[in-house]
Amino acid sequence: MRIHICAVGRLRAGPERTLIDDYLARFSRTGRALALGPAKVIEVEDKKRGGPKAEAALLSRASPAGALICTLDERGKVMSSPEFARQLATWRDQGRQDVAFLIGGADGLEEPLRTRADAALSFGRMVWPHMLVRVMLAEQLYRAASILAGAPYHRA
Repeated sequence: MRIHICAVGRLRAGPERTLIDDYLARFSRTGRALALGPAKVIEVEDKKRGGPKAEAALLSRASPAGALICTLDERGKVMSSPEFARQLATWRDQGRQDVAFLIGGADGLEEPLRTRADAALSFGRMVWPHMLVRVMLAEQLYRAASILAGAPYHRA
């Protein structure tokens, strides 16, 4: 099951980019035997400053056709790491080829996009900068693969 992190904004070289690249490489290595991965980041940029509506259109186009859509949103479901791992495994076992995680810009995701998403995930009730959400998602993907593989990375 391929993972697509579709995000508004461009991430420049720096510590966040280094962390994302590291965690996604780990996820791809660990997940390969579990039929998870590879994972990649697809960045979109609203150059015309059309706001959430324009960003939603860009994110929708960036998502592969037929992909399960999971938004990252403060109103989404809060899960533990083992619950998230089980959710990924369920999607995989249902035969999903692609899962697209959508991360909005500074003003969040447009309501119609949130409504038509298959799932919504929250990293808590706090609002996080979209650049940090990418890092947190990449780490949780690796952690989920580690949990499913029975590796010692996750300690509950």
